Amino acid sequence: MESSTNNTPRRSEDIALDLLKFVSSHANLGSKAASSTGFGLPSAPKSEDQVAQIFDLYARCREAVEAPLPDTTAKK
Repeated sequence: MESSTNNTPRRSEDIALDLLKFVSSHANLGSKAASSTGFGLPSAPKSEDQVAQIFDLYARCREAVEAPLPDTTAKK
């Protein structure tokens, strides 16, 4: 049996999704907000706002993944 996972190039959508997961985990996107001082109630964003932020971030990740690479062979 042949494994196609090593020979098949990844789709840009999959790469953008992995990038989204990485960025959102490091930016604490989608997690509950905590008060920075420890006083008062934390200002938790609405779930609709979080979803909109995630969709926006995914669109930006797709743009980054699908952007053409700069031509490094051109002489200056």
